[in-house]
Parts: sequence; C-alpha cells; structure tokens
Amino acid sequence: MKLCIFFLSLLLVSTALKQDVPPRLRLFLLIGQSNMAGRGTPEVPDQQPDNRIWMLTKEQSWVPARDPMHFDKPAVIGVGPGFAFAKRLTEAFPNENIGLIPCAVGGSDIDVWVPSAYYEPTKSYPYDDALRRARVALAQGNLAGILWHQGESDSNPEKAPEYGQKLVALIQRLRQDLNAPAVPVVVGTLGDFIVKRNKDAVTINKALQAIPGQVANTYCIVSAGLTDKGDSTHFDTPSARTLGRRYAEVFIQKKLLPNP
Repeated sequence: MKLCIFFLSLLLVSTALKQDVPPRLRLFLLIGQSNMAGRGTPEVPDQQPDNRIWMLTKEQSWVPARDPMHFDKPAVIGVGPGFAFAKRLTEAFPNENIGLIPCAVGGSDIDVWVPSAYYEPTKSYPYDDALRRARVALAQGNLAGILWHQGESDSNPEKAPEYGQKLVALIQRLRQDLNAPAVPVVVGTLGDFIVKRNKDAVTINKALQAIPGQVANTYCIVSAGLTDKGDSTHFDTPSARTLGRRYAEVFIQKKLLPNP
C-alpha cells in the first residue's frame, strides 16, 4: 500500500511539472548566422515564457520559448529576432500556437549551408542539422515559414558576387528536402553598422533584396535604422526584437498564415 502511494505521488509530481505541447504548432525554421541566433543581452521580458510559443531544444524536445533559444556558441548566445517574431504573430493571431526551430550558426558562411558541409568552429553540419531538426519538429505541426538572416561572413570581394545565386539554390533545396515547395521564406538585410564598415555588405544586401523577384513566395525585410551592441557586428537587444517584429509583419500583412 505504501509503495502504491509512493508511485502515485511521483506521478502527481511529474504531471504537475510536465508541460503539454499543443496538439499542432505553426512551425518556423530560424536559420542563418549569429544575428539570427542572437547576441543581445537577455532582459526580463526575453525570459518570460508564453504558453502559445514553443521552441525545439538542442536535445529535440519542446519547451516554452525564451531567450536565449539558440545553442550554436553557448558562451555568447543571447537575444535574437525569433522570440519577438513569435510574440508579434500571437498578438495578430491569438488562436495560433507557434513552434520555433532554432538552427542558426554564428559565423557560418553560405557555403556551409549545403548538404554534408562541416563547420569546424561549432563542429556541426549546419544544413544537415537544420534539416534533421525540422523533420523532427514536423511531427508536431506544419512548416509555416523559414526565416534567414546571414551574409556577414560572405561580405568580401571573393564571395559577395556569388551570394545571390547561392541563396536561390539554398531556398530551392530546402523546399525540396522538406517537401514544402511553396513555404514562405523571409530574408533580412544586414545592419547599417555592417554596411558602414564593409562596402561588400552592400552587394550582399542588394542580393537579399533581389530574392523576391527571383524566387516565388519569398520576401525581404530591411534592417535599416537598427543599432549594434557596440561591436559593429551584432544587433543590440532592442534592435533584435524590432528585427523579429519586422519579420512577423510580412506574415501578417501578406496574409501568409492561411486558416488551418
């Protein structure tokens, strides 16, 4: 009898601690490099979970989302655009549950976002890992969008001229490999502070802004007016949140979330 009571108590405790994931999520794949992963300093609002926003952990389990949510470089991860993006969507669509799939890798250039490419600094395979995690997440919902913020590492005379065609190929490959031929893809331009110190970033931004004219159901948001955290490379916390809301406005204004 005492043994039965003991196990019943354990069951009640585990049930109380368990977070039930909603039956279906609108899934968003967050990919790119450090400004998608986030390097802003977390503040109280960034760490308060919302019961309608979930994230896939490094261990591939679902937990209520909070910043930092990426895990590419644990010593420096911080606030990125993902959480603010999801919050804005739930404001606009109060009946939706959002699932975020963080897969960005700081410092990665677009050449490692191809199958089997290994990225030594994080000892990872950015494209393959993102694909694997997305497929795991799909058991919990449908892929509603892909967010891409990357290009700082390609802002040099050798790589910048080919960036546009590589990004087109990446979008097409992702859609094919995820069996999502028409999933919306939203890309973001590099910050003004990067363009100011690196003229090759202008070439990257032009390529990013040209994507909607080259690939169907793709969109580009601009990072104009946003500020860095003092390193001329990474968005500060308020700017990372603003960037996330700009991504969300595309889905709201273009009506990219059809009724389930």
